[in-house]
Amino acid sequence: MRTFTTSDFDFALPPELIAQHPAPERSGSRLLDGSGAAPVDRRFTDLPALLREGDLLVFNDTQVVKARLFGEKPSGGKLELLIERVLPDGTVAAHMKVSKKPRAGTVLRMAGGFEAELLGRWPEPQGPLFHLRLSSDAYALMAAHGHVPLPPYVTHADTAEDESRYQTVFAKNPGAVAAPTAALHFDDALLAAIDARGARRACVTLHVGAGTFQPVKTESLADHVMHRERYHVPPETVQAIADCRARGGRVVAVGTTSVRTLESWAASGEPSGETGIFITPGFDLKVVDALITNFHLPRSTLMMLVSAFAGYERVMALYAHAVQQRYRFFSYGDAMWLLRSA
Repeated sequence: MRTFTTSDFDFALPPELIAQHPAPERSGSRLLDGSGAAPVDRRFTDLPALLREGDLLVFNDTQVVKARLFGEKPSGGKLELLIERVLPDGTVAAHMKVSKKPRAGTVLRMAGGFEAELLGRWPEPQGPLFHLRLSSDAYALMAAHGHVPLPPYVTHADTAEDESRYQTVFAKNPGAVAAPTAALHFDDALLAAIDARGARRACVTLHVGAGTFQPVKTESLADHVMHRERYHVPPETVQAIADCRARGGRVVAVGTTSVRTLESWAASGEPSGETGIFITPGFDLKVVDALITNFHLPRSTLMMLVSAFAGYERVMALYAHAVQQRYRFFSYGDAMWLLRSA
């Protein structure tokens, strides 16, 4: 087994291939079929034909919250918060973009007329996030005054289109600051076609954090500190996977977040918790047989996960094909269909 470095997962991407807006229809994107010896260019609506009766699709039902908030310090200096998570006591942990970091005890005036008191850092005194207490319920304030937390490579301010389309049609558990993007391609008509094919559906929850967009900054993969995200595998999904195995079906993860959730559960035995799982080539995958995934950032942990799943050489060749054929990349882009490498 070769030793991989972060540079192995780099690739050249023309900027114009980074999708800034979703396709006019959710299921109208392209689908690169990487399951055979040669890549096949398909439409996403072809997906049901790639499924078998008895397969189980596992979706991430997290809901993206409007986690981006704007405000100012008492001095008048502008700031931006990105709420990473709402903590059990109602306080929040957030990223802060500001010219000079305020001190603990500072009360920030937020757009919308509410306040945020800076309590310190999180999860420890020198932690990477800021710990704040908002003057009212965090979820209600985000819903009323927040903005859609679009990825850093989407260059426009959020719009009504983003509020609708940077969210899956089955999102129900609020807590994510990034969408499970492979699932954005599914609409009610496509889900009905999947059901008609005889495939089954189940859900897990992983609240995607902003760390999902961060490139790996260490050249050695062993030196990278993975971000942590909260997950839950409900009992009915555990049973659905057991039933799928019993009938000889395949477990199809819709997105890397579903892979992270299922493999975290398999590795820990815990159906709920926090995961910092780092899936790189050589990782022994236990649950997922097939994967639907968008195209990911160079040098990212998600590139490494997909390479671990389908094979490094295959994935890099598929990415080269996608660039040549002008596929649309990242959150609002096109998708791939992959089978687990032997």
